[in-house]
Amino acid sequence: MHWITATLKTYPEIAIFIALAVGYWVGNLKFKGFSLGSVTGTLLAAIVVGQLNIPITGPLKSFAFLMFLFAVGYGIGPQFVRGIAKDGLPQAAFALVQCLYSLAFPLLIAVIAGYNLGSAAGLYAGSQTISASMGLATDAINRLGLTADKTKQMLDAMPVAYAVTYIFGTVGSAILLAQILPRIMGINLREACADYEKTHGAVDAEQQTDGTAWHEYELRAYAIGSGNCAAGLTIDAFEAKFPNRKVFVEGMRRDGKIVNAGTKETIRQGDILAIGGDHAAVVSLFQDETCYKEVNDQELVSQPESGVDVYVSSKKVANKSLHELAGMADAHGVFLRRIKRGLAGTEIPIMPGTVLHRGDVITLFGLEKDVKRAAADIGTIDARSTVSDVAYLAAAIVIGALIGAIIVKVHGVPLTLSTAGGALIAGLIAGWARSVRPTFGYIPESTVWFMNSVGLNIFIAVVGITAGPNFVAGLKQLGISLFLWGVIATSLPLICGAYTGKYLFKFHPAILFGCCAGARTTTAALGMINEQAGSTIPGLGYTVTYAVGNTLLTIWGLVIIMILS
Repeated sequence: MHWITATLKTYPEIAIFIALAVGYWVGNLKFKGFSLGSVTGTLLAAIVVGQLNIPITGPLKSFAFLMFLFAVGYGIGPQFVRGIAKDGLPQAAFALVQCLYSLAFPLLIAVIAGYNLGSAAGLYAGSQTISASMGLATDAINRLGLTADKTKQMLDAMPVAYAVTYIFGTVGSAILLAQILPRIMGINLREACADYEKTHGAVDAEQQTDGTAWHEYELRAYAIGSGNCAAGLTIDAFEAKFPNRKVFVEGMRRDGKIVNAGTKETIRQGDILAIGGDHAAVVSLFQDETCYKEVNDQELVSQPESGVDVYVSSKKVANKSLHELAGMADAHGVFLRRIKRGLAGTEIPIMPGTVLHRGDVITLFGLEKDVKRAAADIGTIDARSTVSDVAYLAAAIVIGALIGAIIVKVHGVPLTLSTAGGALIAGLIAGWARSVRPTFGYIPESTVWFMNSVGLNIFIAVVGITAGPNFVAGLKQLGISLFLWGVIATSLPLICGAYTGKYLFKFHPAILFGCCAGARTTTAALGMINEQAGSTIPGLGYTVTYAVGNTLLTIWGLVIIMILS
C-alpha cells in the first residue's frame, strides 16, 4: 500500500485515470432504470482516491475544462443562435426565465443557510445538475484575492455540496417533470401529445408510411393494365393519388425500351413502371391486376439504393416545414427516416408540421440518384470522417480564451468572462459558423462527445482528488440539512418554471415539460417524460431551451460567486 501511495503521489496522472475508470464504470451501473452518471461516479471515485493526499499541479484541469466548454458550445451553437434570433425566441425567453429561477432559489437558500462561497456554488451545481458551473465558480473564487487557506476551504467545500445535492437534482427533476407536475397541473401527457400530433398533421400509426415510420424501401415493376387506374394520367398526377402513402415512379419501359420519362409524361396501357416506396405501401396499393400486373424486369428495377445522414445548412430548406419541403421537386423519391437535433442528439418527431433547422442531421433513404440530388439541395452529406479540423478548434479556443481573460474593473470589482467563459462563447460561434458553412470546422460527433464527457470528467477527477482529504469532514459538518436544502433548490425552480410556461408563455402541454427539461439541461427528465407520453413530441421543446439553458446555467457558476462575494 505504501508503494501504491508513493507511486500515485509521484505520478498523479495515474490517479486521474483510476478515477475515470472507476467513475465511468460506477456511473453506468443502473438500478431500476436510474444511474449516477459518469460525472457523479467520477467525483465519488476521485474523492476516495483523494484520501491518499495526492497533490495535482499544472494546467491539466484548466486544459480539460476549456476543451469541455468549447465542445458544449460547438454542439449547441446552431440552436442557441436560432433560439435568440428567430422563431425559437419564445422558447429562448422561457429558458432565460427558468434559468433565473435556477439561480435565484439556490442563491436565496445559500444566504438563509449561511453557506460559504464554495458550498453555495456546489449546492447550485448539484441541485441544478450543471457540473460545468463548478469550473467557472472555481475561477471566480481564485480571483477573489483571498488567502490560500481560505480559498482552499471554499474550493474543498464545493464538491461536497455538489455530491450531496446532485442525486436528487437528477432523480427528483425527472420525477417532478414526468409524473408529479403533470398530475398536479391536470395534464395527461399521452392525450396532449396525441392532440399536438393531430393539430400538426400527423396520421395514425397504421398509416405512417409518409416518412413517419422506419421504411423498408421496395422497388418493383408493374405493367399497366386496362383498368381505369393509371393509363391516361401523367406521372405527376399518378403519384398524387397516394398523398399519405408515398410511392414514386422511378423508371419506365415503353415499347420494350427503357425511356427517360419526366413527371409530365402520360402513362399508357402496356407501359412498365418501376414503382418505389415503402414496402407495405407498394404491396397493398398495387393488388388490382386489372390495373397493375407485377412483372420480372430486373433491368428496370436494378437501381442502387442509398441511405445517408445529411447535415442541414441550406437557406432554402432551413426553417421550412416538412409539408413545404415535400412539394419541392428534389424531394421526389426520397424518404425521411430520422431527425436529430442539438448536442444531445434529441430525436425530433417527423410530422408534416415539423420544421427543419440549420444544424439538424437528417437521415434520407431512397434510390441513390434521388438521395444525392436531395442531399445536395439540403446541405452536406455527413461523410462520417474521423478527422477533426484541429486548427479550427484550437484557434477558436485561443481567441475565446484571450477575450475571456480580459478583466474590467467596475467600482473596484474585477469583472471577467474568464478563459472558460470565453471558450464557451467561442464554441457557440464556431458551432453556428459551421452550420452556415459546413465546408470547414468539422469535428466528428464522437470527438465532440469525447471532449464533452472526458474533458469534464478529467476536471471533476482533479477537483475530487484535491478535495478528497477534507470531504468527510465537510460532509459531517453540512449533513442532512444540505440534502434537504438541495431538494428545495431543485423543486422550486421547476415548479415555478412549469406554471410560467403554461400560463405566461402558453406552451402547448405536449412540449411544456420538454421546455422545462431543456432549460434545466436534464436529459434524464426528457427520457422519462417521453416514456410517460409514449411519444417524442416533448423533444420539440427541448433543443432550443437546452442550448440557452446549458449556456446560462454554466455562466451562473461565475455569477453566483460575484453576487455572494
